[in-house]
Amino acid sequence: MAKKKSDVDKSNTNKELDGFEVKINEFGEIITNYNVDKVNDFLDEHVDDKKLKDRPTEEDK
Repeated sequence: MAKKKSDVDKSNTNKELDGFEVKINEFGEIITNYNVDKVNDFLDEHVDDKKLKDRPTEEDK
């Protein structure tokens, strides 16, 4: 008997974002179950900003 696919495909996620879900409603609005500030704090902590990569830091000045 073949395996049945689940309705939701779960990808590998960071433990801090376990349970994070994003949906788009019929009006095109993004609906999440996490506070946007919490997501932004996570991204600031774990993702380098490409725009600021070449900018000199205050230590260089």
